[in-house]
Amino acid sequence: MSPALRIGATGFGLIAVCYGFARFAFGLFLPQIDADLHLGPTLSGVISGGSFLGYCIAIIASAIMTERVGARAVGTAAGVVAAVGMAGIALAPSATWLAVSVLVAGSSTGLASPPMAAAVAAAVRQKQQDTTNTAINAGTGAGVALCGPIALAMTGQWRLAFATFAATAALLAVTAAFALPTATGGTPPGSRPRLSRALLRLIAASVLMGVASTAIWSFGSQLVSQRLGWGATGTGLLWSLIGAGGIAGVGTGGLVARFGLSHVHRIFLVLLALAILMVGAGSATPVMVLVGGAIFGAAYVILSGVYLIWGLRAVPDRPATGLTIGFVSLAIGQTAGAPAFGLLLGALGANAAVVIFATVSVVTSLLHTPAKRPQVTA
Repeated sequence: MSPALRIGATGFGLIAVCYGFARFAFGLFLPQIDADLHLGPTLSGVISGGSFLGYCIAIIASAIMTERVGARAVGTAAGVVAAVGMAGIALAPSATWLAVSVLVAGSSTGLASPPMAAAVAAAVRQKQQDTTNTAINAGTGAGVALCGPIALAMTGQWRLAFATFAATAALLAVTAAFALPTATGGTPPGSRPRLSRALLRLIAASVLMGVASTAIWSFGSQLVSQRLGWGATGTGLLWSLIGAGGIAGVGTGGLVARFGLSHVHRIFLVLLALAILMVGAGSATPVMVLVGGAIFGAAYVILSGVYLIWGLRAVPDRPATGLTIGFVSLAIGQTAGAPAFGLLLGALGANAAVVIFATVSVVTSLLHTPAKRPQVTA
């Protein structure tokens, strides 16, 4: 098996579990969790934001550790942390226990991404790296897509679902321990990367897209449950379509190669805004919600792939750090966005909150991206 295929398949699975299960499944099961633990919209937003906060802390630590101890150790740790966090969610007797477990589970996603970028940089030929990195990133869509059928099969039994997710994460940890290289994939850690204009624009774009995305990731199932009266079956189907759309992210590298980073960035931010309106608007029909969910999944994963490529181009000699800058900025936006949407939802109502967050996505499309891939200097 070629390094690109071995690392790509392992990374795809690890990202599917850490992102799809450990991070984004919480929003799918939020109505059932809320009913059992009586959270309310504001506390739900704070807890969801805790997942993104855990991600922010962990991805910075992961980039540092990947450059010191290598991809294999950090990738394996990501699977272990995901298993522990999701087991905690499954056992949570109170909101406090739940909040801590959600933070731990969410931190696994931060641990997972930098070692994957380092593994690709170390073992995959350069002309295959964008394709391999964005294919790995599309594991998010596959994980989210699997959440829906699992939710349907378990008829809203969120504790059993998270116990199943935890067991799957443990299995992926073992796989990563054997499949990933030990190399760091970049230059030794040292000085901080220079804050170029490309990096500053990347940070701004990632933060704003992260803010906008929480309208659906954290509150999508709650919005359709309240407006359309959907239970576990309807919200599970919505999540399946979000995930299925996200699998389109496998093609991000090809889209960027053909149309350029800037065009892909602008188009899919506008589509993200459209999807937020389709899912969250008060006049939304069931068909509109489901189509909007698929568009949202595709737009989100493709945009995260854009930020991955953008970061790697901005810091080509330190892949773990380049990826981290874009992804931690995305998570900062999500950390702020989830509680902000919860507050707006309680204060202004769903329509106003949805329109405001869709507008954020459109505004983000005005930021420019770097034109081409720089060469790594020896």
